[in-house]
Amino acid sequence: MPEWIVWVFLGVNRRVWVRLPAWVLDLRPVEVYGRWLHGLVGRRADREMYLGTYFLRNRPALELMRRLVQDRDDDARVKIAVLGCSIGVEVYSIVWTLRSSRPDLEFDVHAVDISPEVVKVAERGVYGPEASELVSWPIFNGMTEHERTQMFDWHGKEGRIKSWLREGITWQVGDASDPDLVASLGSQDLVVANNFLCHLPARSADGCLRNLAGLVAPDGYLFVAGVDLDVRTKVALELGWEPVPELRAEIHDGDPVVRADWPWRWYGVEPLDRRRPDWETRYSAVFRTRTDPQPAEALAGSHEGSR
Repeated sequence: MPEWIVWVFLGVNRRVWVRLPAWVLDLRPVEVYGRWLHGLVGRRADREMYLGTYFLRNRPALELMRRLVQDRDDDARVKIAVLGCSIGVEVYSIVWTLRSSRPDLEFDVHAVDISPEVVKVAERGVYGPEASELVSWPIFNGMTEHERTQMFDWHGKEGRIKSWLREGITWQVGDASDPDLVASLGSQDLVVANNFLCHLPARSADGCLRNLAGLVAPDGYLFVAGVDLDVRTKVALELGWEPVPELRAEIHDGDPVVRADWPWRWYGVEPLDRRRPDWETRYSAVFRTRTDPQPAEALAGSHEGSR
């Protein structure tokens, strides 16, 4: 079938889809059809790297990070690696969230991206209209006035990240799929690998995700949103990762951009479906590493029926 016919077919479907009420979109047959459409889009997608990002992007994920460090001993050191850090807004969002909650802790943050250009912007920590143009997205979108005041020193339309948020961050250029990078960074308490694996072909994303697993300290946590769900589920089950149930649904739905773009964009994220036998793993964006990995069948069975 000629490609133009497929795209005309998808265009007609989209015009109908966006007019459907929410209760219709929630119907099982409609969801199944949406998954088929999403697969059709994904097989034809040019998975170009898209830098779109903004501050405090997934608030439920940030809240879970805050909870995970809340009970740490006084003056403890927390090691965090953020892969695919782009222009740094995710890194500063994480640091602001955690230091605001536990100012006594020492946060040792390694921020890595494959692009020297964006790492340079991130390390400078000055944001304004040009930064939004670089990522093709309004980076201050949704921030309250209190948050803007707490995070930035403002000079006209430009905000400079406050000095207490810049401390303890090491910025570097690197490839998340490189085993040498993992070896050089060492074990991390929190590993954040959000919104860049979706840009890779399935085989490359699979290999990169397995490589990043080596960064997570025993009983550490891996945050990995913005990735093909089939790839994430497969790797998580095979490596025996334990899905973290806390705020699972909220984090899955916490990025309004990728949820709203399903099924019409290859990076769009499908609705959470508890009817799937693998739903607890498939829709978890946060995992705890296990010191006693179990086979995939045993791990899936151990979570059956929990909510």
